[in-house]
Amino acid sequence: MLCRGGTAIKPEQSPRSDDSTEREQRSLPRRRSRGLAVAVVAVVAAVIGVSVALTGGDPEGQSEVSDVVARPDQSPPRELIAAGQVAVSAYYTTQLVQQPDGDAVNGREWSLYNAATERYEKTDWAWLDVAPGMKTAAVLEGDLPVSRIGLMNLSTGKVQRWIEVDKGVGGVQFSPDGERLVATTYSHHPDGLFQDAPVRVEGASEGGESQDMPGPKQSRTGFYVIDVDSGQAEFSERPAKKDSLAAMAGTGRQDFGWSRDGELLWEQRLDRPGRNYYDVNGRLKPLPQQKTDLLLTPVVTSPDGKLVTGGFAGGEDGRIVSEVLDAKTGKRSAVVPGQQLLAWADNTHLVAWRCDPSQCEPGKGEFRNQLVLVGLDSDEVTPLSGFRKAEVDYAGRWTPVFTRR
Repeated sequence: MLCRGGTAIKPEQSPRSDDSTEREQRSLPRRRSRGLAVAVVAVVAAVIGVSVALTGGDPEGQSEVSDVVARPDQSPPRELIAAGQVAVSAYYTTQLVQQPDGDAVNGREWSLYNAATERYEKTDWAWLDVAPGMKTAAVLEGDLPVSRIGLMNLSTGKVQRWIEVDKGVGGVQFSPDGERLVATTYSHHPDGLFQDAPVRVEGASEGGESQDMPGPKQSRTGFYVIDVDSGQAEFSERPAKKDSLAAMAGTGRQDFGWSRDGELLWEQRLDRPGRNYYDVNGRLKPLPQQKTDLLLTPVVTSPDGKLVTGGFAGGEDGRIVSEVLDAKTGKRSAVVPGQQLLAWADNTHLVAWRCDPSQCEPGKGEFRNQLVLVGLDSDEVTPLSGFRKAEVDYAGRWTPVFTRR
């Protein structure tokens, strides 16, 4: 498979290991219980996860991915990573930042692709999302939640205009066509940890005793649906549902996302597997539940709508693999190399995290992973990035944001 701007990369065989799993976690202190975090991490990832375009696509049966741009020697990447219809438009790292009076914020440091320099550059934005086509980014500044949303030109790096709102916004996401934004509103910082919202953590003290630690506040108030061209914003009240699982997951973030066709909005349920769907006016839509709606892992739909990403399949036959499921029935359609499936390059290829095949052992090397391109009809993988460091709590551990280019 050829990579634009470089030499041909020989696909590697899928890694071998007895058992491993991608236990992706937010960069919280080790004081939080490992068992607890693993139990809820997939739900949290779906709530706060990356922006992935779900429209368009290539003809069925295509065996090669068009326009692959790989940086197997870069982690985090300095230059564009892309495959087929998607690209890494941005990435972020998280770091716990102490606040006055014992509070803290699990803040993100964003690196955004600059179309002019053709490189990823660090930004001061508190939150961002990139529109399909990768020409515009919606940005939030300062201490969340905020009262305005910036629309930034990715070629100039300048905010072209601001959209003012009455209620504090803590997260934004473009619709699949890029013509609207959903902006989730909060009364407190959605990534904050507060002394007056303590969480009891087992083994938090040096002596291994339980201790009360600052916890999140479920402070979501609702959402705006915003027309990008006119800036017109319509607010719907949808306060957070108070439940212990969200608090144990260590986040107050409960952002809304768009359905694949852009007709509905959804939120991940935190009390049990599943999603709640709403129309753009905030009315709950009692849709028939599909098998794939019950998955805890974040579900990403193929461009043609026929397949969805499933979860880790448990190292079958000594391999590190994940499931691809039929979107209607929830039955297994394929098994592909990788620990976590992230985005569709086309109808038959995906971008995934894969651990180092020479070090992928439970408790040792499963977190030393890289972005790879995998196909439904082959065990071969093509490296797209360099390896992340093995420590799951490493402050520089980067998380990609995927956008249709």
